[in-house]
Amino acid sequence: MYSRKTVEQANGEMSAKAEHRRNSRMWVVTTALVLVIFQLPLGHLVRGENLAAQAGREVIFWALTLILVSYILLIERRPLSSIGLKWPTWKSVVFGLISAVVMVGGSVIIYLVVFPALGLQANEGGLQVLQSMPFWFQTALIVRAAVFEELYYRGFAIERLMEITGFRWLAPLISLAAFTFAHLNYWGWANLIAIAFEGAILTALYLFRRDLASNMIAHFFVNAASFLLL
Repeated sequence: MYSRKTVEQANGEMSAKAEHRRNSRMWVVTTALVLVIFQLPLGHLVRGENLAAQAGREVIFWALTLILVSYILLIERRPLSSIGLKWPTWKSVVFGLISAVVMVGGSVIIYLVVFPALGLQANEGGLQVLQSMPFWFQTALIVRAAVFEELYYRGFAIERLMEITGFRWLAPLISLAAFTFAHLNYWGWANLIAIAFEGAILTALYLFRRDLASNMIAHFFVNAASFLLL
């Protein structure tokens, strides 16, 4: 039989190992989140607004996506369902489309009502540059934005920050702030109002459904309405 002291020592060693794993995970997660917060400046390492430069930035974002997926599968040894990524169902499509409609409607009100009331001017320079690109590239960019941003800002950031902080309300707020301010360099301060609104809807959708496919569908269609239809 094990003595009480031996059992207590074993429990202490297990607790120490668990704490070490927790600290290591916190360091890696913090590093990943810093990369997310500064992801748009990182993309701007590729200078210029022509098609080649835009494509170069897309390569960087897809590389970051691959890094995150590899980290979850190979380092954490968790399934992608741990960040809400699973095969979409008809509910994923329905909730994604409803959320997209809400975001488009709310953004229209922000730009047509809130902006004039506050004397703000929308920054359309970035949108015009993107709209000048070939249709196939616009579509590829919209797909990438939906995949990359939902993986990082919703699924990974929210789930892992909940584990680290232990506060269910804090993780979504941090995620939303990171998502919003990551768009500052490209879209400017005024446009952050609409981006924050859309980010809040996407955050609420993820917390309600825990279905990242639904978020990606919503994200895709709201961007499509902005880039391809306007």
